[in-house]
Amino acid sequence: MTRIVSFLTALVMFLFPTVNVSKIAVDQSTWKTDYAFVYCHGLSGWGSYDLQNAVMPYWGMFGGDMIKNLNALGYKCHAASVDPDGSAWDRACELYAQLMGVRVDYGKAHSEKYGHARYGRDYSKKPLISAWSSEDKINLLGHSFGGATVRLLAGLMANGDRVENEATPESELSPLFTGGKGDWIYSITTLAAPTNGTTAYGFGDPEALENHDTAAYDMHIDCALALNERIPTDAHTYYFAVPCSATVQGADGSWAFDPTINVEFPVKSTGGRMMNLTGTTPGGFVVDASWLENDGMVNTISAGAPFNAPSQPLDRSHIVPGVWNVAPVYRGDHMAFCGDLFRPNNIRPFFADWMNMINEI
Repeated sequence: MTRIVSFLTALVMFLFPTVNVSKIAVDQSTWKTDYAFVYCHGLSGWGSYDLQNAVMPYWGMFGGDMIKNLNALGYKCHAASVDPDGSAWDRACELYAQLMGVRVDYGKAHSEKYGHARYGRDYSKKPLISAWSSEDKINLLGHSFGGATVRLLAGLMANGDRVENEATPESELSPLFTGGKGDWIYSITTLAAPTNGTTAYGFGDPEALENHDTAAYDMHIDCALALNERIPTDAHTYYFAVPCSATVQGADGSWAFDPTINVEFPVKSTGGRMMNLTGTTPGGFVVDASWLENDGMVNTISAGAPFNAPSQPLDRSHIVPGVWNVAPVYRGDHMAFCGDLFRPNNIRPFFADWMNMINEI
């Protein structure tokens, strides 16, 4: 198996050469911090613990291993691996275990409610990072549903979970659920994330789904808005959101894919439906014409700050914690932040600049 992976990796690198990162300028003299950056993939994604990452890295795709490239420039980047289809809760628990180097604990109450094992993989022999504490803070970046994952992790670190505390003997309780660790996280960045849900699933009733412990359930608009109510902003943390758009509005008010953007075929059909979809969710939320702009999978308006959170347009000269800083809309499809699939998009300069900004705060 190792020889096969090595051969496929060499073949991919031959067909799709790695971008030359030496052209990216990095001035570390301006940095005020140098905390690790932890990247969390989206729905159906993968990371450094997954075998396929050696063949086609989620972060970089056919353009080469972006995490490796950015580390070569002096950043401290890591790619987490969480359940591709799991709920924000399950994924947050897995991300915590990887960061702490412990066995995954999904919580006594949660595992009993949804009928799955309480404990998962043990990362004690191979943690994702070397240290994590209020002194060794981290920066979290989440693409797509990875945004909900990192936000929920931060919420649990700061506030814990009352249900797990009440249901679990103190000797068994995971530190993830006790709270009081909001200052362990320096910043959060969501990238093309369905923070307020997505119309990619239409207006079906999510309660009709057989399994509610999934990403598909959490990304329905009503469920995403309910999740937002559970995740207040923390005064210690810097928050950033980068919406994405692959569509343009015509003179007649209709929307279409931007012909200047490479829109990958896996998202074209979904985005095409979304740019014509308005209505009312089962919970009564009105989806109006402001939701038609999208990146192929996520409505652009949804990928900004949580609707219930304080926010402001990103102003690099005035970044304060506890407020969502919403960047200008990035022009690209939903996979642009991964480097796209079949037509490599060099996204490395964007991330180098972005991490510089955070290190300079």
